Amino acid sequence: MVNDMTVNYRITSIPAILAATTAIPAAAELKYDNNSGGYVELYGQFNPAIVSVDDGEETETRLLDNDLSNSRVGLFLMQPYGSNDFTFRFETGLGLPSTGTANQDGTNTNGWSREDIRHVDFALAGNYGKFSAGQGSMASDGAAEVDLSYVGTALYSFTNDENGAFFYREPDGILSDITVGDSSSNFDGGRRGRIRYDTPKFGGSTNDDGFWAAIAYGENILSSSDDDDYYDIAFNYAETFAGGVRFAASVAYAVRDYDNGPGERKDTIGSASVLLPSGFSFTAAAGTRDDTRDGVSDPSYWYTKLAYETDDWVPWGKTGIGIDYFDGSDFENDGSSTKSWGIAIVQKIESINTDAYLKYRNHDFDDMVDFDKNEAWVLGARWRF
Repeated sequence: MVNDMTVNYRITSIPAILAATTAIPAAAELKYDNNSGGYVELYGQFNPAIVSVDDGEETETRLLDNDLSNSRVGLFLMQPYGSNDFTFRFETGLGLPSTGTANQDGTNTNGWSREDIRHVDFALAGNYGKFSAGQGSMASDGAAEVDLSYVGTALYSFTNDENGAFFYREPDGILSDITVGDSSSNFDGGRRGRIRYDTPKFGGSTNDDGFWAAIAYGENILSSSDDDDYYDIAFNYAETFAGGVRFAASVAYAVRDYDNGPGERKDTIGSASVLLPSGFSFTAAAGTRDDTRDGVSDPSYWYTKLAYETDDWVPWGKTGIGIDYFDGSDFENDGSSTKSWGIAIVQKIESINTDAYLKYRNHDFDDMVDFDKNEAWVLGARWRF
């Protein structure tokens, strides 16, 4: 319900900022090869976005770093060691004002902190598989987000990147204490200080295809307030079939063992995606959460997306469009209901290695109170080097 619409613009010279971002020429590969088969590579990306969120009464519009795939910089080292490959990866977000923290109260950012570190990861790989240690992905990281569509750059199973910290507004115009992020999640695994093992791939028609599994144990070493134990296992499959049909899927089981009292949280998640030679793709994901602590609800969801991509519409590069739908239950309390749908278009600009995108997202949450819908528009561009 819109009672008194006010618009707060917190940005200046938006076209100039985006033009400056996308006008940067595509950088040459920042890679140094040594004379023993190894190399060191510097990489990164910037992903600014104009985000406009309407909570049913007020609209907030800001220029922010898109938490869907935040701005970051990293270094990757690979060195053959006999029949093995030793790798090291360091990667960190830049700590810019983010869509993940912005809400009606402001952008709520304190700049860079150690929690922006994404990877400090050592690994050794061979015909036995791969062993990893350090800050990095748990086995279930990505299991709810398998997505072969190009529009997945902006539209995927985690539906609240652009407005997750915004509070829902009650019908009387008062802000509740429930955020969009409280009302939905895909339960995808995260990054932890962990040890992990990945099996070799079996039975694939290419080096990137086949079956493989991963298992990990870790702790949240970047947070002083989280002493819980995390462990998970994932099973993955990818294949390119005759005629060019591509398929990928993953299922995972993840446990969080609470340190500050009895109980644990158990997530079962999975996703699958198929991309046809025609350019059409279909993606689906689902998950359930079982939390054994007293008084905590056990949410679940399902998600689906239809997309299309082509290289023929504009000469700059690939174009992708898609529409998706998320249906969740019991996220904040037993009996609550979350509905969300979105539509997006993504355009590749090959000459500057940039993905430009425009997205609309609608969240509708009902928890005995039918809150006002939360709507977001996102216009952004991700430049990678």
